[in-house]
Formats: sequence, structure tokens, C-alpha cells
Amino acid sequence: MTRFRESVRSLLREQVLDAAYDLVAADGWGMLRMTAIARAAGISRQTLYNEFGSKEAIGGALVQRELERFLLGIQRELEAHRGRLEAAARAGVEYTLRQAAGNPLIKSVLLAARDGSDGDLLAYLTTRTEPVFGTAMTLLDAYAVEAWPDVDEESRGLAVETIVRLTVSHIVQPVAAPQDSARRIARVTARVAYPGGLPPA
Repeated sequence: MTRFRESVRSLLREQVLDAAYDLVAADGWGMLRMTAIARAAGISRQTLYNEFGSKEAIGGALVQRELERFLLGIQRELEAHRGRLEAAARAGVEYTLRQAAGNPLIKSVLLAARDGSDGDLLAYLTTRTEPVFGTAMTLLDAYAVEAWPDVDEESRGLAVETIVRLTVSHIVQPVAAPQDSARRIARVTARVAYPGGLPPA
């Protein structure tokens, strides 16, 4: 019975997040109302509050779900270039920037923040960064320990932080095409990882 309840709860949460995602992508975070989410998800408002508690909690869950989806794709890109630090970094960053540029939720959040109408969700990438940065750096550090064994611990930590922060910065304020930004970020990351100079190819 416990497993059944957990399955039902998981399905309910996904249903709510799918509804919230579509509403935010269409109208922006600032226009989102709990009543509208409940109606779109086909549940009562009380059930929605019982499960999430607040609009802010839904926002955090939305960001976390998108992050997990991004990280799965990033992991595939990294594994395809295992053992080649700069190539792996470039592939992972380019994938991230391209996905972000085409993601309806991220586009809606960035557009609202730029015109000054809504910056709440953007805070997860700019000020309330722990959920995003913490999760991303933990995954990348675990990968780097295995894939870059010749990089010392301090340089590895700095390289991981560098690639995460620069990538997020380019998502929020893109300054070049994804492939160009990815190449530059990867080069900086490689230089941070190997402060004494890149190893022979």
C-alpha cells in the first residue's frame, strides 16, 4: 500500500509540474496562480496546497526537474568524450546552451526578467543558486574524479566551479553562438584544471 501511495503521489506531482510548466511557458511566472495550476492539473486547490504548500515550492520543484533533465543530457555528452577534458567540456557546455535556448520555461523566465515584469524564477540562477549550482557541481565533480585522474583536487574543484558558473552566466546573458561560447568556456576550464599547461594530446 505504501508503494502504491508513493506511486500515486509521484504521478500527482508530475501532473502538477507539467501543468505549471505549460502555464509558465505560455504566460510567465508572474501570471501563474495556484488556482490555475489546480484547474489545469485536474485537482482541487486544497490538494495542490497539501502537496506543494506554495507557489514558490512549485517553482523550486520546476527548476529542479529541469536541472535533472539537463544533467542527464550533459552526462551523455561527457561520457562520449571521456578522457579528453577540453572536448568533454565543450560538448557538455554546447549541449546545455542549445537546450537552454530552446527550452520554453527558460525562455519565458529570461524574457520576463529582461523586461522587468518577473524575476522570481531567475533567482535560482542568479541569487538563490544553491539548488542548481550544488547539484550540478556534485555531479560534475563525481565525473571529474574518474575522468580526469591527473588533475589535482584543488584544480579539479576550481575547474568544475568555473564551468558551472560560466555556463549559467551564458544562459542568463548569452553573448555569442552556443558553439563559440562553449569553445571559450571549455578552454578556460582546461586552463584552470591544468594551471601548469595542458598535457600532450
